[in-house]
Amino acid sequence: MAAPIAFEPPSIQKAWQAFLQHIPVVLVSWVGSIVLSLLAVLAYGLIIVAVSAIIGSSDAALGLGAVLAQLVQLPFSILASLLSVLLVAVPALYYERGEVVTISTAAQLLTGRWWRYVLAGLFFSLVTTIGFLLCILPGIAVALVTPVFINRIFVTDMGIGEAFSQSFQVVYRSENGLSFVGLEVLTAIVVGLLALATCGLGGFVVIPMASFFLQNVAYQRGLLR
Repeated sequence: MAAPIAFEPPSIQKAWQAFLQHIPVVLVSWVGSIVLSLLAVLAYGLIIVAVSAIIGSSDAALGLGAVLAQLVQLPFSILASLLSVLLVAVPALYYERGEVVTISTAAQLLTGRWWRYVLAGLFFSLVTTIGFLLCILPGIAVALVTPVFINRIFVTDMGIGEAFSQSFQVVYRSENGLSFVGLEVLTAIVVGLLALATCGLGGFVVIPMASFFLQNVAYQRGLLR
């Protein structure tokens, strides 16, 4: 059973207060994922340059360099993804437990079952990609399940497939599911406009705020319990 605060009426003010309480872990998530992403790009470029300098610039050499570069950057990309997903996982844990999630707690969470989160991310990315290939709309439908799916992955022990199935059913077949989807879309538009108006800088604040807000909404409307 989630904490009592999860079922309180959501508001922008409450999302702001939750964000302020979690600035340290949000900052680590943002900075860490950005740095690791840059390192992944740098590693990719360095491998390509090194292979070209050693073997040459033929098509075969460039192909080999691309494969090696992708293998080298893979760990950086995985770590960056794990840190970035905290922007949704931390709000989920906060409303589930009713306690502020510290950097230490987040670190223990990721290191404890990192394989589960990586597999869940790969599974969700694959399903979303297939959805976008099937005329885009199915991919959008899957993407809108994200807040509920990540919640189920991080706060329960259910299998990845079961978590996805339950999340999809809850979002699209429950009484308040479609209203939640509508609010997700509206929130995404507002977040996008605010980020655009601030040259992207506002996104560092409004994106985690939106995550806290949507998790609160999902609990309060009965999508999560």
